[in-house]
Amino acid sequence: MQQKRIFLSPPHMTGKEMEYIQDAFESNWIAPLGPHVDAFEKEMADYVGCKGALALSSGTAALHLGLKLLGIQPGDTVFCSSLTFSATVNPVIYEGALPVFIDSDRETWNMSPSALWKAFEEAEKNGKLPKAVITVDLYGQSANYGPIIELCNSYNVPVLEDAAEALGATYGAKKCGTLGKLGVLSFNGNKIITTSGGGMLVSDDLDMLAKARFWATQARDPAPHYQHSEIGYNYRMSNILAATGRAQLEVIEERVAARRRIFDTYRNALGNIPGISFMPEASFGRTNRWLTVMLVDYQTGVTPADIMKALQEENVESRPVWKPMHLQPVFEKYAYFPHQEGETVSDELFANGICLPSGSSLTKDEQERIISIIRSLLRG
Repeated sequence: MQQKRIFLSPPHMTGKEMEYIQDAFESNWIAPLGPHVDAFEKEMADYVGCKGALALSSGTAALHLGLKLLGIQPGDTVFCSSLTFSATVNPVIYEGALPVFIDSDRETWNMSPSALWKAFEEAEKNGKLPKAVITVDLYGQSANYGPIIELCNSYNVPVLEDAAEALGATYGAKKCGTLGKLGVLSFNGNKIITTSGGGMLVSDDLDMLAKARFWATQARDPAPHYQHSEIGYNYRMSNILAATGRAQLEVIEERVAARRRIFDTYRNALGNIPGISFMPEASFGRTNRWLTVMLVDYQTGVTPADIMKALQEENVESRPVWKPMHLQPVFEKYAYFPHQEGETVSDELFANGICLPSGSSLTKDEQERIISIIRSLLRG
């Protein structure tokens, strides 16, 4: 008999979600918007430490509106982290702009300041600076924002922070999502907290958020009839989903602590095996360890694909590290700047990395089962 399926990062409900949802039903606030949306926005802004937040249908919608707020036009260039999910880059294409991909560094696995410097140097030489830089806080680890922000400020180029995977993580004393001009959060079903589907745009610039709010509600002009002077989008979050998010947000610190414990257990059990290592934690902040990511060196005699196959045979879900955007068929024609000449960090991480089950509801017995499967394969 096959054992119970272990998922990579399943939703983890608190039990309190239904209280908020029931309130929404009793008040008949079922359609998009409503008091739970307003409350969720305020509570999230308070948690991350910014002046305002805008609840949206997805993190991708937040990225799209963020780019529009930064004035991205067809033909503009946008510098983007290469090691990420395609949702980071797709909105650049929506606006007819051109992505330029930036490699990772080894300390954070996020945007390499040295590669970014080379990209700016080349752009300046060609007389075409980017209109924005999209950083990514990969797997819950913040990028190294000190040199990145300093470099972007020197060229007067704004940063849009994709913190979709990093709610609860920090850079110094600041929460991820608040390091750029605008920040993006995601509450997809696999994230550290979830609203089933949804996202948020956060910023200290309340005028920008007001404009995004206008666009996100179909850009309806303030008139007694339906009048539209701009193109809008149906991007707002429903009151039901926001009710779910409010209950989830109440336990965010518990969820971060649980995922960090899960990471520590994997590292303690497997980290001393020759050829096995784990995603580092940069000294300047706290990662939320959204996913535990393990690197498998050739000296182990196995590959990440071998481990994924062995886990799948035992009904355990795992995933490869994100395939870098500069290697994707849809984006391969765009420019790419490696970390160093002849050193492409994101390619190595993709080739050698595996994401292990990391959900905050993972039990000790389930994690021991996963570790046992990996140990058996490495011994074999």
